[in-house]
Amino acid sequence: MILKSKKINIVTLGCSKNVVDSEYLAQQLKINGWQVLFDSNATDIDVVIINTCGFIADAKEESIDTILSFVEAKRKGLISTVLVMGCLSQRYREELMNEVPEVDGYFGVNQLDEILHAVNTSYLPTHANRRLLSTPTHYAYLKISEGCSWGCSFCAIPLIRGQHVSKPMPEIIDQARWLANEGVKELILIAQDSTFYGKDIYGERRLPDLVNALSEISGIEWIRVHYTYPSGFPFDLLNVMANNSRVCKYLDIPFQHISDRVLKAMRRKISKQQTIDLIERIRKEVPGIALRTTLLVGHPGETEKDFEELLDFVNTYKFDRLGVFAYSSEEGTHSATLADDVPDEIKQQRVNRIMEIQHGIAIENNRKHIGKRLRVIIDRAEGDYLIGRTEFDSPEVDQEVIIEKPQGLSPKPGDFTQCLVKSAEDYDLFGEILM
Repeated sequence: MILKSKKINIVTLGCSKNVVDSEYLAQQLKINGWQVLFDSNATDIDVVIINTCGFIADAKEESIDTILSFVEAKRKGLISTVLVMGCLSQRYREELMNEVPEVDGYFGVNQLDEILHAVNTSYLPTHANRRLLSTPTHYAYLKISEGCSWGCSFCAIPLIRGQHVSKPMPEIIDQARWLANEGVKELILIAQDSTFYGKDIYGERRLPDLVNALSEISGIEWIRVHYTYPSGFPFDLLNVMANNSRVCKYLDIPFQHISDRVLKAMRRKISKQQTIDLIERIRKEVPGIALRTTLLVGHPGETEKDFEELLDFVNTYKFDRLGVFAYSSEEGTHSATLADDVPDEIKQQRVNRIMEIQHGIAIENNRKHIGKRLRVIIDRAEGDYLIGRTEFDSPEVDQEVIIEKPQGLSPKPGDFTQCLVKSAEDYDLFGEILM
């Protein structure tokens, strides 16, 4: 490989789990003498590694478009090497090799050694549990497991990432301590299903124990839990959230739907009533908790009655944060064997109707914060403003607090401050720092 400079650009698409995979790769490259950039527009880069997403149709399209754009840059002589890794490459390697042969190498998930070999670099086990952070240095994603064993009918993740495999607790705690020493103050726990953590290696769900252990690490001030599956939810976690001040009163729990018919078709292993009971118990045991959920509309067989039931659910339970996706058929899943009988335009109408309702709920929820004093972590500065978040908001996916910079010394990214909320919009709060 003839190089202009030893620079690698890692372009990460998809979810936060891909972010972590890219960071492991970046660390190995860095200690082997590479200058690593993330999502860079620099023109003097030799190698581009694209970490792809293959979860849903829109994500696949974005991944393919990104690959083609860098292949074109290679054709023009702007870069020498294009490598592709991640979920799309894992699932469609043969097809990609045939359709886009200009790529210098395709790699799936968990092929770190092979990717390093492709750039004449060796894996160093002494750095096996270390990462080069692509996020701001005050927060980091902490992956606690790989894969998923639930088998939802619409989801291809088990086909791509395999069955659930928990990371041993000492390994996770070691990495968290290292992250804290690097300046990380907020840990965001991620997995395909974080609630299943420990079941495979300890014989029981151990997420509450893990969260408590992480909260004892010096320097860690916030722990945030993402991607909790509703069926079999470990209720001990609620006690931890209610009583441990370092655990954010925030829970990401994708319900997907509420109609019993649709839940059964989706193979979600939970009923409407069980879902409602779970929500009410969570809110009772952790007063003030912010609930984020994800919904899926247009699944095969979803009728207008099913959808109206979902609308009523959204109106009734008024989630603090909510996202909604239109169903897309995924090869190899059970749902792909069913007739995709909801037209695309109807799917999009249903997405829009839910988000219209959620827009009003978001404004209503935010106005309740006006006049309140909230603890805020500063993420960045933009001109005359500081941009931060409360414990009720995760970075990149949730709302922010916009604060006019005070006179004199101002908080820096990563600092915590007390903020008085002065006004609110649908997806932002506006406040001032209390000196």
